[in-house]
Amino acid sequence: MTKLTINKYAAKKISQGIAVLDARDFPGNSYTEGFADLYFEHQFVSKAYFSRQNKGIGWTVTSTDFSQLLTDAKNKRKTYAQDSSTTAYRIFNQDGDGFGGMTIDIYGDYALFSWYNAFIYTLKDEILSAFQTVFPEILGAYEKVRFESKLPISSHIYGKVAPEKFIILENGVKYQVFLNDGLMTGIFLDQHEVRGALLEYLAAGKDILNLFSYTAAFSVASAMGGAKSTTSVDLAKRSRELSEAHFKANGLSLDAHKFHVMDVFEYAKYAARKKLGFDLIVIDPPSFARNKKMTFSVAKDYHQLITDALPILNRHGKIIASTNHARLSRIDFLDELRKGFGTQKFEIISEFRLPADFATNPADAQSDYLKVFVLEVK
Repeated sequence: MTKLTINKYAAKKISQGIAVLDARDFPGNSYTEGFADLYFEHQFVSKAYFSRQNKGIGWTVTSTDFSQLLTDAKNKRKTYAQDSSTTAYRIFNQDGDGFGGMTIDIYGDYALFSWYNAFIYTLKDEILSAFQTVFPEILGAYEKVRFESKLPISSHIYGKVAPEKFIILENGVKYQVFLNDGLMTGIFLDQHEVRGALLEYLAAGKDILNLFSYTAAFSVASAMGGAKSTTSVDLAKRSRELSEAHFKANGLSLDAHKFHVMDVFEYAKYAARKKLGFDLIVIDPPSFARNKKMTFSVAKDYHQLITDALPILNRHGKIIASTNHARLSRIDFLDELRKGFGTQKFEIISEFRLPADFATNPADAQSDYLKVFVLEVK
């Protein structure tokens, strides 16, 4: 085991509970990929591993006993496993479960592993062996390689091969998913509480506009929750086919549900020209996006989405404003929203963060990356 002496800045950060290691925490120190014991003033501080990724250069870890880590994670999520109306959820979430660099999601009878750096990928066989012992009920597994490499992005890694597309349940609603087609799966599991709110009380009797709709999961939840109509807008060409599949899986007629494959900003202008109005607008963009005309950043440009939505929002309408940008704080996101509203008054009527299955590190605000506000225009 490599021993590394760290400086007081790194020691303070680690003592506060932050698990992500950054090169700025180790000025003048050399480190090699793999496990290390960290010391400050000859005192052991933490076990860690180093491997460059999108979140710094590595992680401190609470344990390297994957059987125990996975058992603890499984026990924390017993209520999800026992809920027959929801068959897709996260079972292991990086430092929220004691070991950063990987996530594991359950999709019915299958597991999906996501690897975020090269070193944890070298531990794959050990992790899979422990997982199969702790989760014998899982029939097969897939992986997503989310670090730069020459490896396939998506692969089947053990057990039964899943159908190319199959149905999972969330709050009793059916969604069509796929595990071996690029990095996406057809649904973002971290939003299931927001979809649950649409299903239970937010969407009933409303005309819904869903911007950056991807596979229109928010729209399907709204339709199942009694929405009068839904309109889903996304620039991706596959979005219409994948969105319609969710509706068909639930036996929903498409008569009151429209799909537009176009730029969201262009759609807002189109809707304003046509004098269209919506009771609730869902705005959930990617953190960064680029098309032929512009580059979009949530941190700098989200306010424009709000500004463009207001002219097509009905009187006393609501906006669900969402971002998964980890480096954009809750306060800064609210400031961006206020900028978009300008002089228009609004009220925050509810707020969502990551659901309980997406266990977070309470010491690190970036670990709880999801920020969702339901806003009512006054």
